[in-house]
Amino acid sequence: MSSINQLPISKINKSNQLLSKIRSTVETAFYGNNVSSVTSIAEAYTLAKNTPGTIITDLPIFQPDKLGLPVDSHVLVTNDGKIVGRTAAARRIIGQPGINEEYYSGIIREAAYQLSKKGCRTATIGIGLSDAFMLRGHLLLPTGFEGNLYSYILNFQFFDDSYQKQFKSSVSYDEGDIYILADPDWTHPDFPDGLVLIDPLHNTAAVLGLRYFGELKKATLTLAWAAAHRNGFIACHGGMKQYQLQNTNYTMAAFGLSGSGKSTITLAKSKNKQPVSVLHDDAFIISKKDGSSIALEPSYFDKTQDYPMNDPAVAYFLTCQNIGVTLDDSNSKVLITEDVRNGNGRTVKSFFSTPDRKNHLTEKIDAVYWIMKDDSLPPVVKITDPILGALFGVTLATKRSSAENLSGGVDQDKLVIEPFANPFRCYPLAEDYEDFRRLFQQNTDCYILNTGHFNGNKITAKETLTSIDLIVEQQAKFLPFGSIESMTYLPVGEHLPDFDDPNYLKKVRSRLTDRLTFIQEQTTTFDGYNALPAEAASHVSALIASLDDALS
Repeated sequence: MSSINQLPISKINKSNQLLSKIRSTVETAFYGNNVSSVTSIAEAYTLAKNTPGTIITDLPIFQPDKLGLPVDSHVLVTNDGKIVGRTAAARRIIGQPGINEEYYSGIIREAAYQLSKKGCRTATIGIGLSDAFMLRGHLLLPTGFEGNLYSYILNFQFFDDSYQKQFKSSVSYDEGDIYILADPDWTHPDFPDGLVLIDPLHNTAAVLGLRYFGELKKATLTLAWAAAHRNGFIACHGGMKQYQLQNTNYTMAAFGLSGSGKSTITLAKSKNKQPVSVLHDDAFIISKKDGSSIALEPSYFDKTQDYPMNDPAVAYFLTCQNIGVTLDDSNSKVLITEDVRNGNGRTVKSFFSTPDRKNHLTEKIDAVYWIMKDDSLPPVVKITDPILGALFGVTLATKRSSAENLSGGVDQDKLVIEPFANPFRCYPLAEDYEDFRRLFQQNTDCYILNTGHFNGNKITAKETLTSIDLIVEQQAKFLPFGSIESMTYLPVGEHLPDFDDPNYLKKVRSRLTDRLTFIQEQTTTFDGYNALPAEAASHVSALIASLDDALS
């Protein structure tokens, strides 16, 4: 089986690399007599339904029996309060510069002690939907937060008899089970924003002082991605889909932060009616051995801002977080979506929303699409140099979204760089750079999609999706991107670059300089933990030099 939760007596000692101070503290909390286990999805639903603060809507669950739910199940709503997004400032990673394991071990011991005085519930789930990669995970939450426990079980794969049977025959890895301890009521004067402590080498996390469900989901994925990375996979915070063409398949992945259009691109149908299969819109891994891809979750944690109550997608909602409820003209309790109540309203949506869903794609990936909001780039750019393709992933430029709880003074409209759109990496950035460079060297194409503005005009979702269809059908005609030989662009509507305009060339140069500055900063920032090979800076410098020649 893929991960380990039982050890022979001879291996229970301090030399066992699966054990650590923090892991032993967290795992021990699961065995207290204040803890009860949730043994079915139906039980989790009943507990969540009866928890104070839960709202039972009059919206029925679609095909509840196939999800392990009671036939009369309804969509449940839970709301958190002021904070309705992830808090990046709360994250600490054991093993990274400046993180004192001894200090944080003490913090976690005290948190576990305080939890031992409360009633708690646990649940076991699976992460990874192919027998080529499966991990077992465990979550502990205090009573009163059964809504989050229920959403967690639905978002991941409940460890039922069917999954357990597959898990037992899956590829074995020298990895311990994932253990996550959470206490939303925890407070500490040194951590006003809460604390998300990740011990990646030991598949352990603590989520403290934070109510938002997304913290539990992303802490789990952080550990799963790290474990996959250690065992021959590329960790991907993105969406993947596959087109079934007449004589072949076309498999593509789109990488972007929440709000960039990643889910829209991944879940969109082809305008020419080709069958399209979806792997997932948020989390998957790519095998470095054979190029296959594996989804980590069956469900979708989706924003509700684009779904009015009359949208067909609402039929697939299972739980909702941080959205309003009202009465319709039949006196039924229904949802107020579209972020009327607050930003980042969310739903856990069932896999029924994508009937063409696949959990494992055996074909190698054909193309990677970096989703940017960089106004120096036209809607679609193709990168033909593997090093440059990886570097644009390293310097993926976008804007923050309502999914993030930002600290004071952070400008949400400012263009930022988030490497590979993955703020959940807990190993050196150079390792992802090497993985993607190697991927592009193996005949995987690289594109940039600007889903923001160009020349002051908004690039529409329709323009982006139509462009992707042209690429898939091999009808896209790319033109040279000025003097940069390794870049071409696809003409889209009125979003045309003018390479004779020095102001435009200066804007491109400015954005490349921003990227070069970011790359150079990694050599010293964070004690050089995320430093890149020397070729990274020299490559971008060469592009800037070519623009200088064009401007001279």
